[in-house]
Amino acid sequence: MRILQLIDSLDAGGAERMAVNYANALAGVISFSGLVTTRKEGDLKGQLKAQVSYLFLNKKRSFDLKALFVLKSYVVENQVSVVHAHSSSFFLAFLLKLVHPSVRVLWHDHYGESEFLNLRPTFILRLSLPFFEGVISVNQKLKQWVEQKMHFKNTIYLANFATKENGIKRNTVLKGEVGKRIVCLANLRSQKNHLLLLEVAKILRVLHPEWTFHLVGKDFEDAYSAEIKKLIVEYGLKDRVFIYGSKNDVENIVQQAAICVLTSKSEGLPVALLEYGRGKKAVVVTAVGEIPEVVQNGENGFVVPQNAELFCAALVKLIENEPLRDDFGAALYQAILNSYSEEKIIKQYLKWLQQHSK
Repeated sequence: MRILQLIDSLDAGGAERMAVNYANALAGVISFSGLVTTRKEGDLKGQLKAQVSYLFLNKKRSFDLKALFVLKSYVVENQVSVVHAHSSSFFLAFLLKLVHPSVRVLWHDHYGESEFLNLRPTFILRLSLPFFEGVISVNQKLKQWVEQKMHFKNTIYLANFATKENGIKRNTVLKGEVGKRIVCLANLRSQKNHLLLLEVAKILRVLHPEWTFHLVGKDFEDAYSAEIKKLIVEYGLKDRVFIYGSKNDVENIVQQAAICVLTSKSEGLPVALLEYGRGKKAVVVTAVGEIPEVVQNGENGFVVPQNAELFCAALVKLIENEPLRDDFGAALYQAILNSYSEEKIIKQYLKWLQQHSK
C-alpha cells in the first residue's frame, strides 16, 4: 500500500501532529509513506522520519491550479494509491480526485468544535464528500455527525495517538519552582478556553501562591491572545502565568510539569491529553469531546465541568496529595498504552482500508 498524508500546514497543532504521526508510523509498515503540506511549513517538519517522502506545495489560494497539478504529478510519480487528507486539506484532495480519478481519497475530520456542530458550515463538504471513499473521525460525535448530517456511510472512529518525538532538542526550560508547575498544552484559541484557566489561577494564587501555570501553544497574536495577556496583568498573575508560544520539545515540557490541564470548551480527542498520559502526569480536564473516554474521573485523573471553583478544587486535591498524583499518572499512562497506542490504531486503520478497498 502507498499512502500520502495531506495537511495544510506543519504548525504545532493537533491535526498537524496526527498527519506527521501517521506518516512516520506507516513508514515502517507499508511500501510508501509520504506527506505533502499545502500552504505552510512549520516546526513539525523536523519530526518527519527520513523514510517519509516529503513535498511542500506552497499553495497560494483555495483554487490553485499550479499546486493541484504539482500534487497530481507527485502522486503519479510515486504511485500513491491512497491520499489521506487531514482537516481543511480535504478540498484539495477533492480537486485531485477530479483530475486523477483512480486515486482513493480519505478525509480525516479533526474538527475541534464538536460541541457546536450545529454551527458547522456544510456546503463545500456536501459537494465534495461523494468523491471520498471514507471518513475518519477523531471522536464519536463527529462520526455520528458525518453519518447523520452528511449521510456518509463508510466512516470510522479512530482515536488519536501520541508517538515518541523524533530528533527534537530539549531546549525549553519552564519558569517557576520545580515540582510546582502546572502545564497546559493548547494553542491560543478561544475553543481551548484559557480564560477559564486564568480564573482558576486567580483563585489558586491565594490558596497555593508558589504554584505556577505554563501555557504552551501557538500564539496567533489576535484579539483572543490580547485578552489573555490583559487578564494576566489585571489578575496580578504576571509572576504566576507564563506564555511560551509554540514549542517542539513537548516531551521535555511535560516532564517538567507536576500537573497537566486542559480547560477546553470543545474538543475532538486532544493529542495533548495523550502526551500527558505518555508522560505519566496527573491531569485535570474538562468533560468535552472524547476526553471522558480517556480520563475516568477519580481513577486516572479528574474530569470537571467548565467551572473555575470546581476546577481549582480538583487541582488542590492533587497539589496536596503527591501520591495521588503519582497514582493518577501511572493509571493514565496504562490507559494510553492499552487503547491509544500507535500500533493498535495503525492496525485498525490498515484493516479498515483493506476491507473497503474498491
